[in-house]
Amino acid sequence: MSHSTKLSININKFATLRNSRGGNNPDVLKAAIDAERFGADGVTVHPRPDERHIRYQDVRDIRKKITTEFNIEGNCSEQKFIDLVLETRPHQVTLVPDALGQLTSDHGWNTIEHQAYLTEMIGVFKKAGIRVSIFVDPVMEMVEGAAKTGTDRIELYTEGYARKFENNKEKAVAPYVAAAQKAKELGLGLNAGHDLDLYNLDFFSKSIPWLDEVSIGHALVCDALYLGYENAVQLYKRQLA
Repeated sequence: MSHSTKLSININKFATLRNSRGGNNPDVLKAAIDAERFGADGVTVHPRPDERHIRYQDVRDIRKKITTEFNIEGNCSEQKFIDLVLETRPHQVTLVPDALGQLTSDHGWNTIEHQAYLTEMIGVFKKAGIRVSIFVDPVMEMVEGAAKTGTDRIELYTEGYARKFENNKEKAVAPYVAAAQKAKELGLGLNAGHDLDLYNLDFFSKSIPWLDEVSIGHALVCDALYLGYENAVQLYKRQLA
């Protein structure tokens, strides 16, 4: 039986657009429901403390309406975030080491330095029956450290791959393949995300065919402006076929 990598759509950009004008256009809840209707395997949200895009109430509303997999990303140093995750019980929580006010996620956890903390927090979520993934750079020691925290999965931070892809795609993907192989050896599930798009996704997914899930937001929403939302979802799904 062939393995199929799942596509989770990060709908934060819909919320950014809504919040820039006020009101409820575009409707973020509808964006989540439509992602599911158009064929996505999951919906991802990343609420931040300032609620500059996804609001905490959005998360509650979406959880009640979608039936596909729900993934909440965020920084578990915020008690408000922990409470929200435990309240809404998503299928997966992805722990990201964001600083307060950070524009976007730009690095993975130091799983050695923060091992005790991550082990504690992962235990909290797993006790509630929530699958846990943690953001990790494609560094062997960080993958090995992640395995010691008790996490179910890691999410490889792929900005470095995307940046170097055009110059030398084989060289760009090499550290990710090595990290992915190590994760597989250690029994960790594998997700990936950040700056993956229609141009670089196919090569990445074929290089790591056991990849469980990719989370894509910014590029897909940008493509949807030109191609249409439903068409964009389908085009991304084809890159993972």
